[in-house]
Amino acid sequence: MSAEIRFYRSNEKPYGVFSNLFRRTVHFEGVAYPTAEHAYQAGKARKEEVRNWILSAPTPSLVAMAAHGLYTWDIAPNWSKIKFERMKGILLAKYTQHEDLKLLLLGTGNARLVESATVDNAVNRLWGEVNGVGKNMLGVLLMQVRDEIRQAEEPDSSAKSNLNGLAA
Repeated sequence: MSAEIRFYRSNEKPYGVFSNLFRRTVHFEGVAYPTAEHAYQAGKARKEEVRNWILSAPTPSLVAMAAHGLYTWDIAPNWSKIKFERMKGILLAKYTQHEDLKLLLLGTGNARLVESATVDNAVNRLWGEVNGVGKNMLGVLLMQVRDEIRQAEEPDSSAKSNLNGLAA
């Protein structure tokens, strides 16, 4: 079985950076957000005033708490359909905008990345795992982003195959 890297708290070394609460500016959709969590939760609100209220929370964990507490009518109507795509876009931005974070992510090789939460609830079981149970969507998306960055940085393999075809 391949290696596994577990992370959760943003202050844990070295893999706390994989937490969306890790404080590193992410430029997404023309806005500079203090964390990936801010960028993600900003997309959840249907109205600008609700978005501003969420983003006014003093810490990334309180931003998440505020967004999790929204009434259904305050949530963007297509949120359940777009939230994973949005998160992936934010992660791609985070790890391509900061070379040190990109190198750490690429340095995990092919290890399975797991957000390993301690409190058992639906949100933690969706984005991570609790006691080995959960969908681990943050880990899955991080591994997809890792693969995409790796592929983008490799020399163009299609150009090589075209040259090989010409030589035949």
